[in-house]
Amino acid sequence: MSLPKIVVLGAGLGGTIASYEIRDAVKDKAEVMVVCDQENYWFVPSNPWVAVRWREPEAIRVHLPPVMKRKGIGFTAVGARRVHPAESRIELNDGSFVDYDYLVIATGPKLAFDEIEGFGPEANTVSICTTDHAAAAAKAFDRFCENPSPIVVGAAQGASCYGPAYEFALILDTELRRRKIRDRVPMTFVTAEPYIGHLGLDGVGDTKGLLESELRDRHIKWITNARVAKFEPGMAHVEEVAADGSVKASHDLAFGYAMLLPAFRGVDAVFGIDGLTNPRGFILADKHQRNPTFINIYSLGVCVAIPPVGPTPVPVGVPKTGFMIESMVAASAENLKLELAGQPPLHEATWNAVCLADFGDGGVAFVAQPQIPPRNLNWSASGKWVHLAKIGFEKYFLRKVRKGESEPFYERLAMHALGIRKLRF
Repeated sequence: MSLPKIVVLGAGLGGTIASYEIRDAVKDKAEVMVVCDQENYWFVPSNPWVAVRWREPEAIRVHLPPVMKRKGIGFTAVGARRVHPAESRIELNDGSFVDYDYLVIATGPKLAFDEIEGFGPEANTVSICTTDHAAAAAKAFDRFCENPSPIVVGAAQGASCYGPAYEFALILDTELRRRKIRDRVPMTFVTAEPYIGHLGLDGVGDTKGLLESELRDRHIKWITNARVAKFEPGMAHVEEVAADGSVKASHDLAFGYAMLLPAFRGVDAVFGIDGLTNPRGFILADKHQRNPTFINIYSLGVCVAIPPVGPTPVPVGVPKTGFMIESMVAASAENLKLELAGQPPLHEATWNAVCLADFGDGGVAFVAQPQIPPRNLNWSASGKWVHLAKIGFEKYFLRKVRKGESEPFYERLAMHALGIRKLRF
Protein backbone atom coordinates (compact mmCIF):
# COMPACT_ATOMS: atom_id res chain seq x y z
CA MET A 1 0.00 0.00 0.00
CA SER A 2 1.47 3.33 -1.08
CA LEU A 3 1.83 6.23 1.32
CA PRO A 4 -0.33 9.38 1.00
CA LYS A 5 1.42 12.05 -1.06
CA ILE A 6 1.76 15.66 0.07
CA VAL A 7 2.93 18.06 -2.64
CA VAL A 8 4.22 21.54 -1.82
CA LEU A 9 3.87 23.86 -4.81
CA GLY A 10 6.55 26.54 -4.59
CA ALA A 11 9.97 26.80 -2.96
CA GLY A 12 10.31 30.39 -1.81
CA LEU A 13 10.28 31.48 1.82
CA GLY A 14 6.97 29.73 2.58
CA GLY A 15 7.31 26.65 0.41
CA THR A 16 10.85 25.77 1.46
CA ILE A 17 10.30 25.94 5.20
CA ALA A 18 6.88 24.30 4.74
CA SER A 19 8.45 21.29 3.07
CA TYR A 20 10.94 20.95 5.94
CA GLU A 21 8.32 21.35 8.65
CA ILE A 22 5.80 19.03 6.99
CA ARG A 23 8.48 16.38 6.52
CA ASP A 24 9.36 16.61 10.21
CA ALA A 25 5.70 16.61 11.27
CA VAL A 26 4.44 13.64 9.23
CA LYS A 27 7.68 11.61 9.44
CA ASP A 28 7.13 8.26 7.68
CA LYS A 29 3.34 8.62 7.43
CA ALA A 30 3.42 10.33 4.01
CA GLU A 31 5.56 11.05 0.99
CA VAL A 32 6.50 14.74 0.65
CA MET A 33 7.41 16.37 -2.67
CA VAL A 34 8.22 19.92 -3.79
CA VAL A 35 7.24 21.23 -7.22
CA CYS A 36 8.77 24.56 -8.26
CA ASP A 37 10.17 26.29 -11.32
CA GLN A 38 13.85 26.54 -10.33
CA GLU A 39 16.43 24.70 -8.28
CA ASN A 40 17.54 27.63 -6.14
CA TYR A 41 16.14 29.33 -3.06
CA TRP A 42 16.94 33.05 -2.82
CA PHE A 43 16.83 35.08 0.40
CA VAL A 44 14.58 37.80 -1.01
CA PRO A 45 14.86 40.17 2.01
CA SER A 46 18.47 40.82 0.93
CA ASN A 47 17.51 41.93 -2.60
CA PRO A 48 17.81 45.67 -1.75
CA TRP A 49 21.43 44.99 -0.81
CA VAL A 50 22.02 43.13 -4.09
CA ALA A 51 20.78 46.17 -6.03
CA VAL A 52 23.57 48.37 -4.59
CA ARG A 53 26.20 45.57 -4.63
CA TRP A 54 26.34 45.11 -0.87
CA ARG A 55 25.63 41.47 -1.65
CA GLU A 56 26.30 39.30 -4.67
CA PRO A 57 23.42 37.01 -5.69
CA GLU A 58 25.45 33.89 -4.99
CA ALA A 59 25.78 34.89 -1.32
CA ILE A 60 22.02 34.62 -0.77
CA ARG A 61 21.41 31.45 -2.81
CA VAL A 62 20.71 27.94 -1.55
CA HIS A 63 20.81 25.08 -4.06
CA LEU A 64 17.82 23.01 -3.02
CA PRO A 65 18.10 19.53 -4.63
CA PRO A 66 20.82 18.19 -2.30
CA VAL A 67 19.08 19.65 0.78
CA MET A 68 15.76 18.10 -0.23
CA LYS A 69 17.43 14.76 -0.88
CA ARG A 70 18.98 14.75 2.61
CA LYS A 71 15.56 15.53 4.09
CA GLY A 72 13.88 12.73 2.14
CA ILE A 73 11.76 15.19 0.14
CA GLY A 74 11.04 14.63 -3.54
CA PHE A 75 11.88 17.57 -5.78
CA THR A 76 11.32 18.79 -9.32
CA ALA A 77 12.13 22.16 -10.86
CA VAL A 78 10.09 21.57 -14.04
CA GLY A 79 7.42 23.97 -12.78
CA ALA A 80 3.63 23.80 -12.75
CA ARG A 81 1.52 24.72 -15.77
CA ARG A 82 -1.87 24.18 -14.12
CA VAL A 83 -3.40 22.80 -10.94
CA HIS A 84 -6.41 20.52 -11.51
CA PRO A 85 -7.99 20.46 -8.05
CA ALA A 86 -11.03 18.38 -8.99
CA GLU A 87 -8.66 15.63 -10.09
CA SER A 88 -6.05 16.15 -7.31
CA ARG A 89 -3.24 16.48 -9.82
CA ILE A 90 -0.79 19.08 -11.12
CA GLU A 91 0.09 19.45 -14.78
CA LEU A 92 3.78 20.28 -15.14
CA ASN A 93 5.42 22.46 -17.77
CA ASP A 94 6.78 19.43 -19.61
CA GLY A 95 3.28 17.94 -20.02
CA SER A 96 3.65 15.35 -17.28
CA PHE A 97 1.41 15.14 -14.21
CA VAL A 98 1.94 14.80 -10.46
CA ASP A 99 -0.91 13.34 -8.43
CA TYR A 100 -1.40 14.29 -4.79
CA ASP A 101 -3.49 13.41 -1.78
CA TYR A 102 -2.81 16.81 -0.21
CA LEU A 103 -1.54 19.96 -1.88
CA VAL A 104 0.10 22.93 -0.14
CA ILE A 105 0.13 25.97 -2.42
CA ALA A 106 3.02 28.32 -1.63
CA THR A 107 3.72 29.81 -5.02
CA GLY A 108 4.12 33.43 -4.04
CA PRO A 109 2.67 36.01 -6.46
CA LYS A 110 2.84 36.98 -10.08
CA LEU A 111 4.18 40.53 -10.42
CA ALA A 112 1.53 42.70 -12.05
CA PHE A 113 3.80 45.16 -13.86
CA ASP A 114 1.54 44.95 -16.90
CA GLU A 115 -1.25 46.80 -15.06
CA ILE A 116 0.59 50.12 -15.51
CA GLU A 117 1.88 51.27 -18.88
CA GLY A 118 5.68 51.34 -19.12
CA PHE A 119 6.19 49.69 -15.72
CA GLY A 120 8.78 47.09 -14.79
CA PRO A 121 12.28 45.84 -15.62
CA GLU A 122 11.27 45.02 -19.21
CA ALA A 123 10.19 48.65 -19.65
CA ASN A 124 11.23 51.85 -17.86
CA THR A 125 11.83 50.95 -14.20
CA VAL A 126 13.99 48.54 -12.25
CA SER A 127 12.80 45.98 -9.71
CA ILE A 128 14.01 44.30 -6.52
CA CYS A 129 11.19 41.73 -6.38
CA THR A 130 13.42 38.84 -7.46
CA THR A 131 17.16 38.42 -7.07
CA ASP A 132 17.58 38.38 -10.86
CA HIS A 133 15.75 41.70 -10.97
CA ALA A 134 17.95 43.09 -8.19
CA ALA A 135 21.13 42.02 -10.01
CA ALA A 136 19.93 43.86 -13.13
CA ALA A 137 19.03 46.86 -10.95
CA ALA A 138 22.63 46.90 -9.66
CA LYS A 139 23.97 47.22 -13.20
CA ALA A 140 21.50 50.02 -13.90
CA PHE A 141 22.55 51.75 -10.67
CA ASP A 142 26.23 51.62 -11.71
CA ARG A 143 25.31 53.35 -14.97
CA PHE A 144 23.14 55.87 -13.11
CA CYS A 145 26.00 56.85 -10.79
CA GLU A 146 28.09 57.88 -13.80
CA ASN A 147 25.50 60.56 -14.55
CA PRO A 148 23.46 61.27 -11.37
CA SER A 149 19.91 62.62 -11.70
CA PRO A 150 16.57 62.30 -9.84
CA ILE A 151 15.40 59.00 -8.31
CA VAL A 152 11.83 57.83 -7.75
CA VAL A 153 11.19 54.93 -5.33
CA GLY A 154 8.01 53.56 -3.78
CA ALA A 155 5.02 51.26 -4.20
CA ALA A 156 2.34 51.41 -6.85
CA GLN A 157 -1.42 51.17 -6.40
CA GLY A 158 -2.55 47.76 -5.19
CA ALA A 159 0.86 46.88 -3.78
CA SER A 160 0.86 44.75 -0.64
CA CYS A 161 4.54 44.98 0.25
CA TYR A 162 5.88 48.30 1.54
CA GLY A 163 8.83 47.62 3.83
CA PRO A 164 11.26 46.91 0.95
CA ALA A 165 10.26 50.18 -0.76
CA TYR A 166 11.27 52.18 2.32
CA GLU A 167 14.37 50.04 2.72
CA PHE A 168 15.49 50.60 -0.84
CA ALA A 169 14.92 54.35 -0.76
CA LEU A 170 17.02 54.74 2.36
CA ILE A 171 19.67 52.21 1.29
CA LEU A 172 20.03 54.19 -1.95
CA ASP A 173 20.43 57.36 0.13
CA THR A 174 23.14 55.69 2.21
CA GLU A 175 25.02 54.39 -0.83
CA LEU A 176 24.80 57.71 -2.67
CA ARG A 177 26.28 59.47 0.35
CA ARG A 178 29.08 56.93 0.46
CA ARG A 179 29.79 57.67 -3.19
CA LYS A 180 29.62 61.41 -2.38
CA ILE A 181 27.02 62.13 -5.06
CA ARG A 182 23.89 62.38 -2.90
CA ASP A 183 23.82 66.15 -3.38
CA ARG A 184 23.24 65.61 -7.10
CA VAL A 185 20.28 63.25 -6.69
CA PRO A 186 16.83 64.62 -5.75
CA MET A 187 14.70 61.75 -4.40
CA THR A 188 10.91 61.29 -4.23
CA PHE A 189 9.08 58.48 -2.44
CA VAL A 190 5.79 57.63 -4.17
CA THR A 191 3.32 55.35 -2.41
CA ALA A 192 -0.31 54.24 -2.56
CA GLU A 193 -0.42 54.35 1.26
CA PRO A 194 -2.73 56.99 2.78
CA TYR A 195 0.16 58.13 4.97
CA ILE A 196 3.85 57.40 5.39
CA GLY A 197 4.34 54.35 7.58
CA HIS A 198 0.90 52.84 6.95
CA LEU A 199 2.63 49.73 5.51
CA GLY A 200 -0.68 48.13 4.56
CA LEU A 201 -1.25 47.59 8.30
CA ASP A 202 -2.61 51.00 9.33
CA GLY A 203 0.76 51.61 10.95
CA VAL A 204 2.54 49.74 13.73
CA GLY A 205 3.50 51.68 16.83
CA ASP A 206 4.89 55.01 15.63
CA THR A 207 5.94 53.87 12.15
CA LYS A 208 4.33 57.04 10.77
CA GLY A 209 6.52 59.32 12.86
CA LEU A 210 9.65 57.18 12.54
CA LEU A 211 9.50 56.86 8.77
CA GLU A 212 8.47 60.46 8.14
CA SER A 213 11.42 61.54 10.27
CA GLU A 214 13.80 59.30 8.31
CA LEU A 215 12.60 60.64 4.96
CA ARG A 216 12.69 64.23 6.16
CA ASP A 217 16.17 63.91 7.68
CA ARG A 218 17.46 62.44 4.42
CA HIS A 219 15.80 65.08 2.20
CA ILE A 220 13.48 62.62 0.50
CA LYS A 221 10.18 64.16 -0.57
CA TRP A 222 7.04 62.02 -0.62
CA ILE A 223 3.66 61.69 -2.30
CA THR A 224 1.01 59.54 -0.56
CA ASN A 225 -2.36 58.37 -1.94
CA ALA A 226 -0.45 58.07 -5.20
CA ARG A 227 -1.78 56.35 -8.31
CA VAL A 228 0.71 55.92 -11.14
CA ALA A 229 -0.88 56.65 -14.52
CA LYS A 230 2.10 55.50 -16.59
CA PHE A 231 5.85 55.46 -16.90
CA GLU A 232 7.69 56.87 -19.88
CA PRO A 233 11.46 56.74 -20.35
CA GLY A 234 12.75 59.04 -17.65
CA MET A 235 9.30 60.24 -16.53
CA ALA A 236 6.67 58.98 -14.05
CA HIS A 237 3.15 60.37 -14.34
CA VAL A 238 1.55 60.22 -10.88
CA GLU A 239 -1.91 61.23 -9.70
CA GLU A 240 -2.36 62.24 -6.06
CA VAL A 241 -5.85 61.09 -5.04
CA ALA A 242 -8.13 62.90 -2.56
CA ALA A 243 -10.25 61.18 0.07
CA ASP A 244 -13.30 61.25 -2.22
CA GLY A 245 -11.41 59.49 -5.02
CA SER A 246 -10.92 62.60 -7.14
CA VAL A 247 -7.52 63.63 -8.45
CA LYS A 248 -6.12 66.17 -6.03
CA ALA A 249 -2.95 66.89 -8.01
CA SER A 250 -0.95 65.51 -10.92
CA HIS A 251 2.81 65.11 -10.76
CA ASP A 252 5.26 64.57 -13.61
CA LEU A 253 8.38 63.20 -11.97
CA ALA A 254 11.56 63.09 -14.02
CA PHE A 255 13.96 60.30 -13.08
CA GLY A 256 17.19 58.68 -14.07
CA TYR A 257 16.49 55.65 -11.88
CA ALA A 258 13.13 54.40 -10.64
CA MET A 259 11.94 51.40 -8.60
CA LEU A 260 8.35 50.93 -7.47
CA LEU A 261 6.95 47.73 -6.03
CA PRO A 262 4.03 46.43 -8.14
CA ALA A 263 0.67 44.98 -7.21
CA PHE A 264 0.53 41.19 -7.00
CA ARG A 265 -1.90 38.64 -8.39
CA GLY A 266 -2.08 34.88 -8.43
CA VAL A 267 0.22 32.82 -10.66
CA ASP A 268 -1.05 31.35 -13.92
CA ALA A 269 -1.12 27.80 -12.55
CA VAL A 270 -4.03 28.67 -10.24
CA PHE A 271 -5.51 31.89 -11.63
CA GLY A 272 -9.23 31.75 -12.34
CA ILE A 273 -9.98 28.34 -10.82
CA ASP A 274 -13.52 28.58 -9.48
CA GLY A 275 -13.70 27.86 -5.75
CA LEU A 276 -9.93 27.94 -5.33
CA THR A 277 -9.09 31.60 -5.91
CA ASN A 278 -10.54 35.07 -5.58
CA PRO A 279 -10.77 37.39 -8.65
CA ARG A 280 -7.10 38.42 -8.22
CA GLY A 281 -6.02 34.78 -8.25
CA PHE A 282 -5.17 34.52 -4.54
CA ILE A 283 -6.00 31.26 -2.78
CA LEU A 284 -9.09 31.18 -0.58
CA ALA A 285 -8.37 29.64 2.83
CA ASP A 286 -10.22 29.08 6.08
CA LYS A 287 -8.79 29.59 9.56
CA HIS A 288 -6.96 26.27 9.28
CA GLN A 289 -5.27 27.31 5.96
CA ARG A 290 -7.52 24.86 4.10
CA ASN A 291 -9.50 25.75 0.98
CA PRO A 292 -13.25 25.62 1.67
CA THR A 293 -14.09 24.01 -1.70
CA PHE A 294 -11.14 21.66 -2.21
CA ILE A 295 -10.49 20.54 1.34
CA ASN A 296 -7.30 18.62 0.50
CA ILE A 297 -5.64 21.89 -0.55
CA TYR A 298 -3.81 24.10 1.94
CA SER A 299 -2.14 27.42 1.17
CA LEU A 300 0.34 29.73 2.84
CA GLY A 301 2.34 32.86 2.19
CA VAL A 302 1.85 35.67 -0.27
CA CYS A 303 -0.52 33.61 -2.44
CA VAL A 304 -3.22 33.56 0.29
CA ALA A 305 -6.22 35.88 -0.08
CA ILE A 306 -6.43 38.43 2.75
CA PRO A 307 -8.77 41.47 2.68
CA PRO A 308 -7.29 44.96 3.24
CA VAL A 309 -7.37 46.51 6.71
CA GLY A 310 -9.91 49.10 5.55
CA PRO A 311 -10.90 51.41 2.69
CA THR A 312 -8.27 53.80 1.34
CA PRO A 313 -8.43 56.37 -1.50
CA VAL A 314 -5.96 54.25 -3.50
CA PRO A 315 -5.98 50.42 -3.20
CA VAL A 316 -3.53 49.20 -0.54
CA GLY A 317 -2.96 45.49 0.07
CA VAL A 318 -2.00 43.68 3.27
CA PRO A 319 1.57 42.35 3.48
CA LYS A 320 2.25 38.74 4.33
CA THR A 321 5.30 39.13 6.54
CA GLY A 322 7.77 36.39 7.41
CA PHE A 323 6.26 35.80 10.85
CA MET A 324 2.75 35.47 9.39
CA ILE A 325 4.02 33.03 6.76
CA GLU A 326 5.85 31.02 9.39
CA SER A 327 2.68 30.70 11.46
CA MET A 328 0.78 29.54 8.37
CA VAL A 329 3.49 26.93 7.81
CA ALA A 330 3.25 25.66 11.38
CA ALA A 331 -0.55 25.44 11.27
CA SER A 332 -0.54 23.66 7.91
CA ALA A 333 2.06 21.11 9.01
CA GLU A 334 0.24 20.29 12.24
CA ASN A 335 -3.14 20.05 10.48
CA LEU A 336 -1.73 17.68 7.87
CA LYS A 337 -0.37 15.55 10.69
CA LEU A 338 -3.87 15.42 12.20
CA GLU A 339 -5.49 14.61 8.87
CA LEU A 340 -3.13 11.69 8.30
CA ALA A 341 -4.20 10.39 11.72
CA GLY A 342 -7.86 10.61 10.66
CA GLN A 343 -8.58 13.69 12.75
CA PRO A 344 -9.99 17.09 11.66
CA PRO A 345 -7.65 20.11 11.43
CA LEU A 346 -7.56 22.19 14.60
CA HIS A 347 -4.53 24.48 14.33
CA GLU A 348 -4.80 28.14 13.31
CA ALA A 349 -2.11 30.54 12.19
CA THR A 350 -1.29 33.43 14.50
CA TRP A 351 -1.14 36.27 12.04
CA ASN A 352 1.43 38.50 13.69
CA ALA A 353 3.94 40.81 11.98
CA VAL A 354 7.64 41.07 12.74
CA CYS A 355 9.85 43.16 10.50
CA LEU A 356 13.39 44.51 10.42
CA ALA A 357 13.54 47.33 7.87
CA ASP A 358 17.18 48.08 7.12
CA PHE A 359 18.16 51.60 6.04
CA GLY A 360 21.82 50.91 5.34
CA ASP A 361 23.16 52.59 8.46
CA GLY A 362 20.16 52.14 10.76
CA GLY A 363 16.59 50.99 10.46
CA VAL A 364 13.17 50.46 11.96
CA ALA A 365 11.86 47.30 13.65
CA PHE A 366 8.26 46.58 14.48
CA VAL A 367 6.13 43.84 16.00
CA ALA A 368 2.34 43.73 15.61
CA GLN A 369 0.25 41.17 17.47
CA PRO A 370 -2.01 40.51 15.65
CA GLN A 371 -1.00 41.93 12.30
CA ILE A 372 -4.44 43.46 11.68
CA PRO A 373 -5.56 46.05 14.31
CA PRO A 374 -6.79 46.34 17.03
CA ARG A 375 -3.75 44.72 18.59
CA ASN A 376 -2.52 43.24 21.83
CA LEU A 377 1.04 44.33 21.02
CA ASN A 378 1.88 47.38 18.90
CA TRP A 379 5.61 48.10 19.06
CA SER A 380 8.19 49.85 16.90
CA ALA A 381 11.70 51.18 17.42
CA SER A 382 14.62 52.48 15.40
CA GLY A 383 18.39 52.58 15.58
CA LYS A 384 21.64 51.31 14.13
CA TRP A 385 21.06 48.00 15.90
CA VAL A 386 18.36 47.17 13.33
CA HIS A 387 20.92 47.17 10.49
CA LEU A 388 23.21 44.88 12.47
CA ALA A 389 20.30 42.64 13.47
CA LYS A 390 19.24 42.16 9.85
CA ILE A 391 22.77 41.18 8.83
CA GLY A 392 22.84 38.61 11.62
CA PHE A 393 19.40 37.31 10.76
CA GLU A 394 20.31 36.87 7.10
CA LYS A 395 23.24 34.65 8.06
CA TYR A 396 21.15 32.73 10.59
CA PHE A 397 18.26 32.12 8.21
CA LEU A 398 20.41 31.02 5.28
CA ARG A 399 22.33 28.63 7.53
CA LYS A 400 19.06 27.03 8.63
CA VAL A 401 17.76 26.71 5.06
CA ARG A 402 21.02 25.10 3.94
CA LYS A 403 20.76 22.59 6.78
CA GLY A 404 17.11 21.83 6.09
CA GLU A 405 16.03 22.86 9.59
CA SER A 406 12.48 23.99 10.34
CA GLU A 407 13.09 25.99 13.50
CA PRO A 408 10.69 28.97 13.94
CA PHE A 409 13.05 31.64 12.59
CA TYR A 410 10.78 34.66 12.97
CA GLU A 411 9.64 33.80 16.48
CA ARG A 412 13.29 33.82 17.51
CA LEU A 413 13.74 37.14 15.69
CA ALA A 414 10.80 38.65 17.57
CA MET A 415 12.18 37.52 20.90
CA HIS A 416 15.57 39.04 20.19
CA ALA A 417 14.10 42.27 18.79
CA LEU A 418 12.05 42.79 21.91
CA GLY A 419 14.60 41.33 24.30
CA ILE A 420 12.01 39.01 25.78
CA ARG A 421 12.93 35.33 25.81
CA LYS A 422 9.50 34.08 26.89
CA LEU A 423 7.35 36.13 24.54
CA ARG A 424 4.29 34.14 23.53
CA PHE A 425 2.77 34.55 20.07
